[in-house]
Amino acid sequence: MNYNVAVVGATGMVGRKFIEVLEERNFPIDKIYFFASGRSAGTVLKFKGQDVVVEELKEENIKTKKIHFALFSAGGDISKAFAPVFVKYGATVIDNSSAWRMDPEVPLVVPEVNPEDIKWNKGIIANPNCSTIQAVVALKPLYEKYGIKRIIYSTYQAVSGAGLKGFEDLEAGYKGEAPKKFNYPIAGNLLPHIDVFMENGYTKEEMKMIEETKKILHDDKLKITATTVRVPVFYGHSESINVELNKEFELKDIFELFSHAPGVILKDDVEKLIYPMPIDAAGHDEVFVGRIRRDFSADNGLNLWVVADNIRKGAASNAVQIAECMIEK
Repeated sequence: MNYNVAVVGATGMVGRKFIEVLEERNFPIDKIYFFASGRSAGTVLKFKGQDVVVEELKEENIKTKKIHFALFSAGGDISKAFAPVFVKYGATVIDNSSAWRMDPEVPLVVPEVNPEDIKWNKGIIANPNCSTIQAVVALKPLYEKYGIKRIIYSTYQAVSGAGLKGFEDLEAGYKGEAPKKFNYPIAGNLLPHIDVFMENGYTKEEMKMIEETKKILHDDKLKITATTVRVPVFYGHSESINVELNKEFELKDIFELFSHAPGVILKDDVEKLIYPMPIDAAGHDEVFVGRIRRDFSADNGLNLWVVADNIRKGAASNAVQIAECMIEK
């Protein structure tokens, strides 16, 4: 069976990546529709060599199309307003914004980690935050085999995570131009500030990682802290993850575990200077894990370095994989 698919926010960075990934993975499509704001309506985008005209996102353009899957990357307000409209007309919405992630009625899904949650969706499935996705892909095999007591996240996140304007800020910064998206220059700099600051002193990005990890792993008792940092890299988020496991482990068993973990590429041979880097992860859907070593300062402590393409696995590819899971089941 082939399916009718809508891409909402089609002209944005993630929207265009949705289109690319759907092509690459040969998703079984009968008809594809592109939606965006009124100012982008009329734009012509390519899909498998064919011209597709972007339509304005409004109910009258949705209700006649019999859409099976709607892939959203248009911001939280748009998702809140229009995801229920697509659901009303029979579509399953897979949303990349933060609008639905912590809604207890909406599953938050990474296919390698909790695909079973798809089955209780009521028409909307949330795509987790980009930094959370790659983290839980790496953590799930550890959680299953050893249990996890505590997680410390330290992230090094690419400017593309802030959208096209973040990308442009880095490009412009290297030319000596002032930033427009970020509060300070990002070229040659690090910004320990992603999203807005909360009353508790954490940023919203940091709290997303903490709360989303608990929801995806179904464990509200997990102790988690996070510091998220924007770095002058175009594509690919990197994360230092420090974990305290509940059980004793041997390092050789950890390496063996990751060598067979779904969605993971083990890249760890320090004698040959082999370890994950964002330049290697760009363009891939897998999560790269390396720099695996024991943390001698904590009982059953473990350090990991985790890298992934934030626009692919951290957004577009994960959403398409969710739709593929639904088709398979």
